[in-house]
Amino acid sequence: MLEFKVIEEFKPNPKIIELIKNYTFKTKKGKIKVFLHTNLQIIEPTEYLIIHPITLTILEYKVNEISNKPFYIKEHKAKYNLKEIENIIKKYKY
Repeated sequence: MLEFKVIEEFKPNPKIIELIKNYTFKTKKGKIKVFLHTNLQIIEPTEYLIIHPITLTILEYKVNEISNKPFYIKEHKAKYNLKEIENIIKKYKY
């Protein structure tokens, strides 16, 4: 049986929450899990699901030291930085 242990949890980014506070949204905390008795890790991103007036799923990867674009929008299938996310969200005025 595979056993996991959560070694770190990420809280939602307050800057993103501030941007989407006027929308209907849900958030899901990100986590880093490790398979017990191995050195394998699973990284679950922090998820921001905007439901109304648009449907947008933003994933935030906290542990990506290489890329300067820690955000991924599923619907666009592209990576973004915080400034680009701000511009995208501002386009959809509530």
